[in-house]
Amino acid sequence: MNSETAVSSEGFGNRRNARGPANFAVEIEGLTPQGETFRADAMTEVVSCSGATLITDINVERGTALRLKAPFRVVFEAEVNGIWTHPADGRQRVGVKLIRPATWLSD
Repeated sequence: MNSETAVSSEGFGNRRNARGPANFAVEIEGLTPQGETFRADAMTEVVSCSGATLITDINVERGTALRLKAPFRVVFEAEVNGIWTHPADGRQRVGVKLIRPATWLSD
């Protein structure tokens, strides 16, 4: 787990989209800061129409490109926009912004 505690620069008052609790498993793929390919399981904690907070132990950095495989058979390209350790449970959270498709919602 990433031992660094960081808070996303997007404060609660600066959010563009409403968020709500949603717990479903996703598989994430990408590159570690060392350039190694990874595939890991994660769990969504909160989602908005254009992003999510994931619970995962994988070592990533802000700006990392990810592929998210959702249980509803859609693959999303996303970008890490925040990494922090939650004070209540000590687990790492990773904020992601959906790139393609740009929303969890279908047309």
